[in-house]
Amino acid sequence: MSNTEKVELVEEIWEEYGLNRTLKSLELSKSTWYYHRKEKKSYKEKYRDLKPTIEEIIRKNPEYGYPRIKVELKEEYGIVVNHKVILNLLNFWDLKMLRNARKTKKSGIREAIQEAGKDINLVKKKGQIGLFEVIYTDFTEIPYDGGKRNAQLIAIIDHESKMILGWAVGKHADTDLSLEAWKRTKETFKEYHISLKGMILHQDRDSVFTGNRWVDEILIKDGVRLSYSENGAKGNTYMESFNGHFKCPNRSLFCESKDINGLSEVVQERVHYWNRTRRHSSLDYRTPLNYIKERMSNEKKKS
Repeated sequence: MSNTEKVELVEEIWEEYGLNRTLKSLELSKSTWYYHRKEKKSYKEKYRDLKPTIEEIIRKNPEYGYPRIKVELKEEYGIVVNHKVILNLLNFWDLKMLRNARKTKKSGIREAIQEAGKDINLVKKKGQIGLFEVIYTDFTEIPYDGGKRNAQLIAIIDHESKMILGWAVGKHADTDLSLEAWKRTKETFKEYHISLKGMILHQDRDSVFTGNRWVDEILIKDGVRLSYSENGAKGNTYMESFNGHFKCPNRSLFCESKDINGLSEVVQERVHYWNRTRRHSSLDYRTPLNYIKERMSNEKKKS
């Protein structure tokens, strides 16, 4: 087991067994633990908050290469980034293709988000959050084929019950994948006779979540209120916590999958386990499904 895999395992179990005891059992030093946990992030994860800004620069200035993008980031956004980092990110995110596109008008959705400022984060304004009042989503990478390849997982989860309401796995973090997860989510709500109207969906400002197709489907068609992080992943900590707890203990199972179809079957099985079998300490050691059933039963009795 590599140090990275050990760190991921420690993150999952140290609160239950104690940090010192867990590190000792895995023969992992504290210095290595803290380094991997706090400093060593994947390149794309480390700079993910830059993606919307760089995309915006390229759409406004399609002829710009990485030297001009570097200057634009510094002078217009106050962001200082090494030119090699920008070049790597353009390759990682396939943004070089955008440089050949015609100059486009700024998205009306992005304009609305910018005008709203801090008010765009609807979750921050809420006090106590009830069942199905706030849900979260985001993309995250998961490994497969022995860790040689990565896929994208998008999950949609409920704040209070921790239930995974919908999910999808694919090769790319795009709108088609997000809408597939949303379709599953609506099927879940239909099963429990839950109305979507007035519900809050919180996410970061990824281009998918600020795109017309996503916003039209969620906000216009289904009447769900959209909430956005003010500072990327840092403003969606609930989802980041879920991603860590879901991915780390299942990493070895994901890696055994040889293709996307096999990986999807594994994810489906682990979602079933998460919702129906896994006891969550935050739910007083109940499963999300049992917690929901108890809550809905109690509400019926009150009414």
